Amino acid sequence: WCIEGGGMPGTFYPPDAADSGIDLSALVVVRAPSVIAAGRAAERLLRSGAFGLIVIDFGSSNLEASNTRISDAMLGRLVSLAQGNDAAIVCLTEKSQDSGSLGSLVSLRAEALRARAGNDFEVTVRAVKDKRRGPGWSRAIKARGPSGL
Repeated sequence: WCIEGGGMPGTFYPPDAADSGIDLSALVVVRAPSVIAAGRAAERLLRSGAFGLIVIDFGSSNLEASNTRISDAMLGRLVSLAQGNDAAIVCLTEKSQDSGSLGSLVSLRAEALRARAGNDFEVTVRAVKDKRRGPGWSRAIKARGPSGL
């Protein structure tokens, strides 16, 4: 399913997702024209109880990426719905490390770094904020790039 909103440009490429093992018949892609619309779409998807993972990509569109902030009320609803439905919400943003988070209810904020290593990539994830384990931890893995790269 793909639900469009306002003719937003995007970088989602279904063959890459399929190559990575994503079942496209079980995937919903929503392109929202604003931060508020994206939050409302995530809220509706969580309320359905049909999804264990919701990814909101604020980085690949014109959703005020550098100043993205979701209201505490909306974050609170999303957190409650995710916990009640045993689901997770991942928000992707393009921000500098010293810029503010999406909001105070964000439990984990991580920075992803990618470096080419021959035909593969080394991906490092470093926790900037982690309410469960504390910030500062990092993990590195080697990964292959999708077919579209």
